[in-house]
Parts: sequence; structure tokens; C-alpha cells
Amino acid sequence: MRRDQVLDAIDLSELQEIRARHPEAIIEAAARRTRRPMLNASGRIMVIAADHPARGALGAGGRALAMADRKDLLTRLTIALSRPGVDGLLASPDIIDDLLLLGALEEKVVFGSMNRGGLQGSEFEFDDRFTSYDAPAIASARLDGGKMLCRINYEDPRTVATLESCAHAVSGLAEHRLLALIEPFVSRLEDGRATNDLSAQAVITSVAIASGLGTTSAYTWLKLPVIDEMERVMAATTLPTVLLGGDPHEAPDVTYAQWERALGQPGVRGLVVGRALLYPPDDDVEAAVDIAARLVSASAKIESQHP
Repeated sequence: MRRDQVLDAIDLSELQEIRARHPEAIIEAAARRTRRPMLNASGRIMVIAADHPARGALGAGGRALAMADRKDLLTRLTIALSRPGVDGLLASPDIIDDLLLLGALEEKVVFGSMNRGGLQGSEFEFDDRFTSYDAPAIASARLDGGKMLCRINYEDPRTVATLESCAHAVSGLAEHRLLALIEPFVSRLEDGRATNDLSAQAVITSVAIASGLGTTSAYTWLKLPVIDEMERVMAATTLPTVLLGGDPHEAPDVTYAQWERALGQPGVRGLVVGRALLYPPDDDVEAAVDIAARLVSASAKIESQHP
């Protein structure tokens, strides 16, 4: 389906009317949503991420307010979710609620984003409080799991509160037998901006810390950045792992090649990508999503040939 067709099909005023007059429609849509297994038939998963706006992060591809237009964002998400090989969505409650009303989440895996309190660029950015979903709400909405950001700043005492909150979330999700998707980073303040350390040592350390959060790791997965030494990173854990896409600054072909190499590592189950696919340089969402989906599918075939 072309972007202009989807754009025409989404009636923002209708969504606004439903929200004003019939808010219970969101709960009803969640209750009747058709669910599916976490992994696809090949044992992989491809998820579109859209929880950035809830942390005040609206930029993509050099455009400061790329994600600010809600109809445009919902259009891009609807296109991405309709493509073959796309298994699900990761988003904040407001976006999930819109897509539930649009019927775009049928037969999809859905992760609710949990801690969006560390607003991008704020003085309290490392205060990653849980301001969105909690474990009971994720269970009540019949979602498939929750995602949490876990930034570890050794120089910021607020880190210990983040670790404790993430641990409680992991335990709470496990009680409901729901997946906890942890996105850990060793981070620091650099020139007034929160910066993630993407050295192998830092990523490996973040993996070790995140893996030990909560009363059990039975339902814990990791969401990790793609770095040059992914083989060392994946040697540090037995937890299922998905790769994050971020907002790449390199040419798409370079980014896709990095993803392809990382997807070949044992333990890597797929991709969770947002802005790189929703706002590609040429604005062709379908083409970008299809390339990523093919990379995920191809990684399963490679693994089956080399058990």
C-alpha cells in the first residue's frame, strides 16, 4: 500500500472523536486483539520501535521535529507494520492506543515502553523514571512484554534508582510470564549531553549488569546496540538478544551491512528498529522496512546451515 493511500485512509478527526466520546473503545480494542507467538516460524523477530516521542526525542535523520506530526507518524507505522516479515511494535501507550483503534496491531507482538521520564536534553535526563506502562497495565492490555531503558552512569547517583526500578519491572513482568526487554548502556554526561559508551568493554559491562536485574531472568531479553565487536558482546550472555537501530548517521548501505554482520551472531534473534526505517533518507518506508526484514529472515537461514 502506498504512503498516500494510507495517509488518506487515516482520519485523525475520527480518532480524536473516539478518544473524546468513547475512550473505552481503546480498552475494548485491546481485549479483542488477536495475538501471536513471540517468534516467527524461523525463530526470529522484527519489531518497529516508536517510543521516542514520549521522551521528547522527536528528531530523525537530521529533522528536529520529524516525529511530531501524529498523522504522518501513524501513516509510516501503519505502512511498516503491514510489510511482510514485520512481527510487531514497541511503543508508548498513546501510540499503541492509536494503532489499536486503527486495527493495525492484529497478529502482532506488542511491547509497551515503560520508563520515559529521562527527557532528552533535560538536566534530569539520567533520571529514567517509569512514567508509562507498568507490569500490571501491560498484562491488563494483553501486550506481550515491556521495554525499559537502563542507562548506567557511574558518576550519577540517580543510576541506582534506575537499576532498582528496572529490577522491580523485570520481576513484575516475570510474575505475569511476560517478556522484559532491557536496553542497557553505560553512559556519561559529555559536553552537557547524555552520551552512550559504545566500546566493547562498556557494552559487555552493561550486559552483565542488566542480565542480573530482577528475581529471575527467565523472561528477560536484551536490546543492544550494534558495535564492531559483537562476537565479544554475545559471548557475554545466554539471554536472547535483539539489535537496536538507533538514528544512524552513516549511509543506509553501511548501516544495513552492520546489521547483517551482527544478525549472524549466535543468540541474536532479530531487530528492533524505529527511526532508521520510519524516516529513511529517501523517505521510502516500504523499501527500508523490506530490506531490514530480509536481513532478519536471511540470518535464520544462515544459522540453520551452521548449527
